Amino acid sequence: KQWYQRRVRGGKRFEIACYKNKVVAWRSKIEKNLDEVLQTDTVFVNVVRGEVAKATDLKKVFNTDDRNKICLEILEKGEFQLSEKERQSALSNKFTEIANCISNMCINPTTERPYPVSMLEKAMKDAHISVNPNRSAKQQALEVLKTLKESIPIERVKMVVRVSMSQSDYKKCRDKI
Repeated sequence: KQWYQRRVRGGKRFEIACYKNKVVAWRSKIEKNLDEVLQTDTVFVNVVRGEVAKATDLKKVFNTDDRNKICLEILEKGEFQLSEKERQSALSNKFTEIANCISNMCINPTTERPYPVSMLEKAMKDAHISVNPNRSAKQQALEVLKTLKESIPIERVKMVVRVSMSQSDYKKCRDKI
């Protein structure tokens, strides 16, 4: 099955033919070779129909006629379709990642031990937490933490900082610490 990435710019739609898994690897900075990601460096108006974009349109919209630069922009800023299964898998992974973040930065204040990830996932489901696939897990974990405080006893781990310095530096800084 052919897979493509789409970018709308200047009121026009441009698409490139590429390999799906390689696009994900490219965006994760795992894949570095552009030739491995693209099936062809041709820029299309419609990949499925094989309609190639006009060189004048590419020059006008992207301000260059270098196909590699155009393909790079479409890869980095374009959108691609995910199947329902892939979307569900990504959401599930993000949900678990958020629970892991919370587990690493919070404790149960009564036992002073971290919550197991499975217990946090259950509490998140009970609180009807929804996951945004486009935001970082750490950002969402901080927001989820506020919601979880209403249903379970949970608090952030207190950080202990150790500062090492020479005796002369200590005497200078003693009043400020």
